[in-house]
Amino acid sequence: MEWRNLEKLLFWLGAVTATAAVLWLLYRLLTGFRIWVLGNGTLLSPKLGRWAVVTGATDGIGKSYAEELARRGFSMMLISRSQDKLDDVARSLEERYQVETKTIAVDFGQGDIYSKVEAGLAGLEVGVLVNNVGVSYSYPEYYLRIPGLNNFITNMINVNITSVCQMTRLVLPRMAERSKGVILNISSASGMYPLPLLTVYSASKAFVDFFSRGLQEEYRRQGIIIQSVLPFFVVTKMTRIRRPTLDKPTPERYVAAELSTVGLQTQTNGYFPHAVMGWVTTRLVSSSTAIFLGATMNRLQRTGYLQRRKLREQRNGAGLKSE
Repeated sequence: MEWRNLEKLLFWLGAVTATAAVLWLLYRLLTGFRIWVLGNGTLLSPKLGRWAVVTGATDGIGKSYAEELARRGFSMMLISRSQDKLDDVARSLEERYQVETKTIAVDFGQGDIYSKVEAGLAGLEVGVLVNNVGVSYSYPEYYLRIPGLNNFITNMINVNITSVCQMTRLVLPRMAERSKGVILNISSASGMYPLPLLTVYSASKAFVDFFSRGLQEEYRRQGIIIQSVLPFFVVTKMTRIRRPTLDKPTPERYVAAELSTVGLQTQTNGYFPHAVMGWVTTRLVSSSTAIFLGATMNRLQRTGYLQRRKLREQRNGAGLKSE
C-alpha cells in the first residue's frame, strides 16, 4: 500500500510539474507574439503630446527615431552638436512628413548646456523624449592606457549619464502634470554585464538601464512610460558596421521594431534577434563566462586596431621620407 501511495504521489507531482511547464511555455509564447508580432498599436502618437525630442538626432539610431516619430505625426525637436547637420535633418523631415521642426545645437560633453536646452524646450508639449546621444571608445583599451584618460572620463560621463538625467529632469515634470508621456533611454547590451576594455562605456550604459527601470517604477502610476533600450550591434558609425545582417540591422529596421515594444516591455533589446541574444547571454551563459568572452573579443579587436595603426604610421613615415 505504501508503494502504491508513493507511486500516485510521484505521478501527480510529475503531472503538476508538466502542466506548469506547458502553461509557462504557452504564456511565454503568447507574450512573445503580443510583443514581436502584434506590437503596441497606435500607442505612440501625438495624443501623448505634440512634440518629440531626440538627442543625438543627426546620425544612426537617433536620426532613425526622428524620422519614424515624424512619420507618425510628431513635431520634432532635434538636439545634437552640429547645427549644419541639424538643419539638414530638419529640412528633410519637413519636406518628407510636413511636420514642424526645431533644433538646439549643444555639445553634451559640456556640463553647462542645460539652461540653453531648457530655454529651447520652454512652452513645448513634449509627448516623447528619446535620450539617444552617446559616445564610446575609439577602440577597446585597458583603463589606464586610454589616451587622455581624465578628459575621456569627464566626456563619457557627461554624454552617456548626465545627459539622460538632465534631459529627463527638464521633460518629466510636465509629462507628470498631464499624466502621459514616453521616455526612451538608449542604453546598450554592453550594459547588461561588465565588458572589459570597454569598461567605462559598459558601466555608463548599465547606469542608464538601472536609472530607467527605477524611474519607471516611481512614475508608472502617473501614466508615464520610461523604457530602457539595450540594443546589440546596429549598423551605425559608432559600431563601424557597414553591412546589415539578420542580427545587425539597419537603424531604420531596429527603430521600427523597438517602437513596437514601448508600453509592453520596461526593459527591451528592441529587436527580436537581439532579444534572443539577450536571453541566451543572461540566462544560459554565466556572468563570468560572458565577461571572459567579452574580454577575449575586445583584446583581439585591440590588437588588430593597434597593428593597423602601426602600419599606417609606418607608411606615413615612409611617405614623408621619400618627399
